[in-house]
Amino acid sequence: MTIPTTSPPPVTTGHPLRRLALVAVLVAEIMDLLDATVVGIAAPSIQHELGGDDTTIQWIAAGYTLAYAVGLVTGGRLGDLYGRRRIFLVGLVGFVLFSALCGLAPTPGILITCRVLQGLSGAILIPQGFGIIKSAFPPRELGAAFGAFGPAMGLSAVGGPILAGALIAWDPGGAGWRTVFLVNVPIGLACLALALRVLPESRGERTARPDPVGTILVTTGLLLLVFPLVQGRELGWPGWTFAMMAAAVPVLGVFAWHQVRRARAGRSPLVEPALFASRAFSGGMLVGLVFFGGMAGLFLVLGLHLQLGLGFSPLRAGLTLAPWALGVAVGATLSGAWLGRRYGRPVLQAGAVVMALGIAGIVLTSHVAPRTAGWELAPALLVSGVGMGLFIAPFFDIVLAGVTLPMVGSASGVLNADQQLGSAIGVAVLGTVFFSGTGAQGMATAFDVVLWVTAGMVLAVAALAALLPRRAREEQPA
Repeated sequence: MTIPTTSPPPVTTGHPLRRLALVAVLVAEIMDLLDATVVGIAAPSIQHELGGDDTTIQWIAAGYTLAYAVGLVTGGRLGDLYGRRRIFLVGLVGFVLFSALCGLAPTPGILITCRVLQGLSGAILIPQGFGIIKSAFPPRELGAAFGAFGPAMGLSAVGGPILAGALIAWDPGGAGWRTVFLVNVPIGLACLALALRVLPESRGERTARPDPVGTILVTTGLLLLVFPLVQGRELGWPGWTFAMMAAAVPVLGVFAWHQVRRARAGRSPLVEPALFASRAFSGGMLVGLVFFGGMAGLFLVLGLHLQLGLGFSPLRAGLTLAPWALGVAVGATLSGAWLGRRYGRPVLQAGAVVMALGIAGIVLTSHVAPRTAGWELAPALLVSGVGMGLFIAPFFDIVLAGVTLPMVGSASGVLNADQQLGSAIGVAVLGTVFFSGTGAQGMATAFDVVLWVTAGMVLAVAALAALLPRRAREEQPA
């Protein structure tokens, strides 16, 4: 059955409840990002209560990451086909339901299953946000609206471990680790009530049909690529992990050919090939891959170094990273409210340079005070956070500037999948480097290597950002 997909008239004044719609979308984004980071802190408590070996515990985190990454491209396109508000609400209900079931899980197997379903729910929920915001806000306000995504993502990435450590230490009602999942229930229900009231509906402009062949191909290709990246480091990189990654290349190649062929035939593809004609979008894919790869690997290694190398508790390790979160808030406020909108890409590039300097400062501080109490790292962490905030606030506005509303769901799914792929690569590579060090001295040396590599990646991001247009308005869709 074909789906009528008439588009709303061009937005000039914006949806009257657009700011509340932005709040609903950001709350969903924050819930997803927190759930992707809290399990690392909660894992020891989960294992103590439910049992299971190390592989089982790893899959509590990996099941979510894998399902989320593999489902993003298809999830993004569902909103274009069936309505972004509708799919957002379906994904949100699923996310809240499976969060509750995670918190009530009696065995590791049930918990892993619920985490996979929670990840799939997130994969259809999160990509709808960009399309909803683009349909709700007039062009002159889009920069500020998209600028809010960066701080939300940065603060959530840093704040997840802090929240998890605080909830487990607080232990409300004796629920322990279960609170890191159950906390989503009241927040998610409040978000659902708000979303039902304020979210506008939007979808693609033309009649479209699903692309089942494309869905199978992209799901298989991403599974072949992401699964070994998620599990390879834990398993010592056996030969089959490289064979799977190699097999992903022809599968994704066939997928790309199928998408081009389908678009030329006038049928709606899962991923619009025209997206990659946009300088902002194609350049942003490369910039995002490197940046989010470096950040995911760095946050993993920082948390591990504080706990394994310096003996910090999970809560203390999370609180030590609080200056980074403060810096993100400061940098993103400056960039989103003024600098990014006035100067565009140079602010993004300057933020990357400032961030690299802050990371170098972490290395130097670690040598001056190798048995740091934590507070000595605060200045360097603060500088790193300010740089990250300056970078990430204008990033999404610039990357999505040339994407028209009918393609925004597809673009959001691809962009989110790109971030997840970069994160998986960063965690796999930088985590492997860190664990190559044995003993206290070897681990400290490996920590330094990871930081210098990450600083180099961030400087590379500053150079690669030259691929992007100077300002978002330079590539507005016709």
